[in-house]
Amino acid sequence: MATFVPRNVFPVLDSLPRSYFLGHHKAGLAKMRTLLSHIDLVIECRDYRIPLTSRNPLFEENLAGRERLIVYTKQDLGSQGRQRDRTRERLIQDFQQPSVVLFSDYKDKSSIHKVLEFVRKHAATANSLTGSRLMVVGMPNVGKSSLLNALRGVGVHKGKVAHTGAQPGVTRKIGTTVKIINGEGSGEGVYLMDTPGVFIPYIPDAEAMLKLALCGSVKDTIIAPTTLADYLLYHLNLYDPSTYSEYEPPTNDIVQLLGALARKTGRLKKGGGPDLEASALWMIQRWRNGHLGRFILDEVTHETLEAQRIANETIGFSLNQGRKMVKELRKQKSRQKYLNTL
Repeated sequence: MATFVPRNVFPVLDSLPRSYFLGHHKAGLAKMRTLLSHIDLVIECRDYRIPLTSRNPLFEENLAGRERLIVYTKQDLGSQGRQRDRTRERLIQDFQQPSVVLFSDYKDKSSIHKVLEFVRKHAATANSLTGSRLMVVGMPNVGKSSLLNALRGVGVHKGKVAHTGAQPGVTRKIGTTVKIINGEGSGEGVYLMDTPGVFIPYIPDAEAMLKLALCGSVKDTIIAPTTLADYLLYHLNLYDPSTYSEYEPPTNDIVQLLGALARKTGRLKKGGGPDLEASALWMIQRWRNGHLGRFILDEVTHETLEAQRIANETIGFSLNQGRKMVKELRKQKSRQKYLNTL
């Protein structure tokens, strides 16, 4: 039997959408700027599975001037607690200095206590009688609301106040502040404000768009589910092909795997044919929930971290530049459609 050889490169399509910057993203960012003078600390959430790709330079541009705590959420979905995971985390922490970096799983109280401890110490230095005000920001669906609920539950033993969901866009407006730490003496405590996720105006790297979509930062209707499932298969094969062995032997053929999944899970169309799209969505959701391996999609090294920093500085990622890039991409698509009709 021939030895299985996984693909070492994924053929990214130039036709993939490169933006998911919606109206409420722009409005939310503008509102954040107006509230910044009342904020003592910004908590920026990033997805542990895509630590480089889930960084949004818009926050550094528009929310400059406030101390920032970076929290990599969903640690449980990308880490197995091995030495290589700890080494990668230390590398990220060192690179992000002077900002403090923490890693969290909203279901793990010990990681939530670490965030609360940092926030408590920060609030103590402010020494304000009116309490400390914080703002949590991040890309869509990186776990901001889940973190807020966890901080409130552990900090003041109160129930959930922020709605959460599997798809991005659950939080569309900036909410009221909620208490996460009770005050001591005459102090008012610490309050945290939830905000809508804000996407990058333009993603120059098509593979970065695939990573964001696979992690749920854009709606599942934006990129074809079979394309996302194929990208997931590419990573599963590099990580460990046995993760899907109960459905199919190792393969690079996504149609073959989805067909096997459909038959094993009963996702069939009328007439008995496999429902490939439904099977792709099920496969993607299984990975998002940690049932098809726990690994990250970004390569994290000194070189990749530095390359990302230089790329962000070069592109700038301003709103105007983003709009211009999106318009130009649309023009190119229109021209191509016209040429195809000739």
